[in-house]
Amino acid sequence: MSEQNRTDLPPAAQRALAEAEERRKKAEAEKPLPKELGGRDGPEPVRYGDWEKKGLAIDF
Repeated sequence: MSEQNRTDLPPAAQRALAEAEERRKKAEAEKPLPKELGGRDGPEPVRYGDWEKKGLAIDF
């Protein structure tokens, strides 16, 4: 959205757009997380609320 169109918005919307732009810039500046070494293969097991390893399932 151009600066010209932003003047038509209410002040709260203009603040929200400015804050979102700051968050995007901050996220781009941060380094990506390092790759996990020795992690599990396949989908993340905690997405179902439990963890299974060697036949044991543990609920968190």
